[in-house]
Amino acid sequence: MAENSQTLAARDVHGTARELSAHVDDLFDGAVALRRRLHEWPEVGNHLPNTREAVLESLDGLPLDITLHNTTSGITAMLTGGKPGPTVMLRGDMDALPMPEDTGLDFSSRTENMMHACGHDTHTAMLATTARLLSERKDELPGRVLFMFQPGEEGHHGAKFMLDEGLLDVPPLADGTPSPIAAAYAIHITTAIPAGWITGKGGPIMASSDTFEIVVNGKGGHASEPFRARDPIPVACEIVQALQLLVTRRIPVFDPAVITVTQIHTGTTSNVIPESAYINGTIRAVSESTRTKVHDGLRRVAEGIANAHEMSVDVNVKIGYPVTVNDGPSSTFGLEVADALVGADKAVRLPSPVMGAEDFSYVLNKLPGAMMFLGGTPEGMNPATAAPNHSNRVMFDEQAMKTGISLYASLALRTLGVRLS
Repeated sequence: MAENSQTLAARDVHGTARELSAHVDDLFDGAVALRRRLHEWPEVGNHLPNTREAVLESLDGLPLDITLHNTTSGITAMLTGGKPGPTVMLRGDMDALPMPEDTGLDFSSRTENMMHACGHDTHTAMLATTARLLSERKDELPGRVLFMFQPGEEGHHGAKFMLDEGLLDVPPLADGTPSPIAAAYAIHITTAIPAGWITGKGGPIMASSDTFEIVVNGKGGHASEPFRARDPIPVACEIVQALQLLVTRRIPVFDPAVITVTQIHTGTTSNVIPESAYINGTIRAVSESTRTKVHDGLRRVAEGIANAHEMSVDVNVKIGYPVTVNDGPSSTFGLEVADALVGADKAVRLPSPVMGAEDFSYVLNKLPGAMMFLGGTPEGMNPATAAPNHSNRVMFDEQAMKTGISLYASLALRTLGVRLS
């Protein structure tokens, strides 16, 4: 099928090379092998010794200046081109989730209750392969590429640890020429998008993520005489319902938030009114102003309802990841590169943010850049019904990694001003 004029124009402007596809094809078997090794032996959190070893083996022999982080298993690898220029940063996260796997894949997890259910194994394999691809083009690079292999994305603040340890302290070139980080990009695979498609948007693209705990303090007693006790259970139920009303009546619909209660624990038996009730859940928002409104409102609602029933509450909001905000120009640039790479019909501008959260937000609070999504729905499956990320049955189309590697490489090359034909 002939390419339309819009696609050809984008290819002319951004120079995303057709030759890049052939280079990716040559390296693809290695990418699959690394991805399957990581998938088979997943690790959780900030300390991933086996994952780090696998990544270092994949980078062995490349012309990279490698730094091993001390507070985590983070790895940074700097590729310095043959000409002076700026630095572009590419991130891949490495950690898995604490959950079982039920995919039936030949390379299913061998570690009990750990699974790469969010595709970080594909991110790591794509980034390591991009490092190899760009290393073979080292002499033509006018600048540097910083590869960030990050642990602890799944709630462990791995990016923040790497930043605190000096991730962005990029030294000048050997001749003293400054080489600041011009932009930072990350790619996240998802089964919610057809394989090989790319999506993104400027501004907020992913939500903040905070957790809350509410303890309703009542007075225990006999279940047959509730008037002699202070029953925390109906009060806890009233608080849960009122939190939903808070969202629908106090939060602007065009600056949304989500409050989801995921746990209620209380009681020991059928004839005892317990002393207290415990409520736990998550808060998501796509602006810092709404995030603050929800925190304040949650405390106000819980305390007000408890006071009305002559009880008290202890409310604790645990601050998690910030809102992930894509820099407008970086997002526009990235999507135009995607237009050239996969065609404008498969490079989609998202109309609204995703309510999941990402600790790449910490990086984007420091640097211009963008998070982009890569479609990974397995062949023959409908994105609307395919097992989603974080499912024990989620699977990703490995062919989509070719698009991911090409996108990583194209973003780096084009940021540095390299034009390919």
